[in-house]
Amino acid sequence: MNLAIIGVTGLTGRMLLKILEERNFFIQKLWPVASENSVGKKIFFQEKAWKIHTIEEVIHQKIQVVIFATNADLSTAWAQQFVKKGTVVIDLSTAWRMHKNYALIVPEINAHLLHANPTIIANPNCSVIPLVMVLHAIEQQYTIQRIVVSTYQSVTGSGQPGVDQLMKEREKITTTHQAYPHPIDLNVIPHIDTFLAHGYTKEEMKIIEEPKKILQKKDWEITATTVRVPTIGGHALSITIDFDQSYNLDLDQIKQQLQNTPGIVVQDESTQPTYPTPWHVKDKDEVFVGRIRKAFSKKEALNLWIVADNLRKGAATNAVQILEAIIAKNND
Repeated sequence: MNLAIIGVTGLTGRMLLKILEERNFFIQKLWPVASENSVGKKIFFQEKAWKIHTIEEVIHQKIQVVIFATNADLSTAWAQQFVKKGTVVIDLSTAWRMHKNYALIVPEINAHLLHANPTIIANPNCSVIPLVMVLHAIEQQYTIQRIVVSTYQSVTGSGQPGVDQLMKEREKITTTHQAYPHPIDLNVIPHIDTFLAHGYTKEEMKIIEEPKKILQKKDWEITATTVRVPTIGGHALSITIDFDQSYNLDLDQIKQQLQNTPGIVVQDESTQPTYPTPWHVKDKDEVFVGRIRKAFSKKEALNLWIVADNLRKGAATNAVQILEAIIAKNND
């Protein structure tokens, strides 16, 4: 396979290379693409040195799949041009997620929507992926009506600038280049992405809208507050689920359903205590769930705690799983 990765030098781009190597992907020709500052330099992948190119150079090559690990502006400008050249595009930005013509894919849930024809395939938000995996599993047993989500998102979600700000603050290094409008070390910031007129941020609207598309649940009521926290390792979510009728919730049954779902690991034992944290899920591909308990706020509502490595399952691993599913479709 000839594969291009746009944004190869960023945190997600580097993670894509790492996961492809871990999974022993056979790449006949790799086309790494990055900013002008990196063009001409080399990266090492599968024991070879590969020269970094411009996107203008790569668009003219014969490439089966291109993965965009960039901002939405670059994907908006170039993704459809690659499709016209006969290339499948896997896009990790926000550019195409809610577009009616393109699927928003978590392979464990809706890989059946994939096909072998050149198109754009959208990769969901890094907090939405673990959220929908858990909701999808629970939905097999109970009908969900409303979800309240609070996220605690790692600085790695802002890419290298977020990590740099945290580390420089920790080391007392003064800099004018800030990823956040406030200090992040020893602090939390209830502000991810830009604010909209109704008071929610764009990040919060992703969490409100993307699950409805992935799970085809237009009638779900979802609200969200997204918070940046000074952690490295993964994003965490605290969620409350309300059900649309008076169920007799069986916590043991719910835990078993979650544990039996591929890609989900239950860590829920209050006597230990055992529960997932961003520190413990770093470099893991699974979605971890704990603190599973009935909510006091409403009869037969459920509280959960979810943690996943946002650079892996929240981004790069999910994209590689999409790539694997595309190859499987081609081989059918």
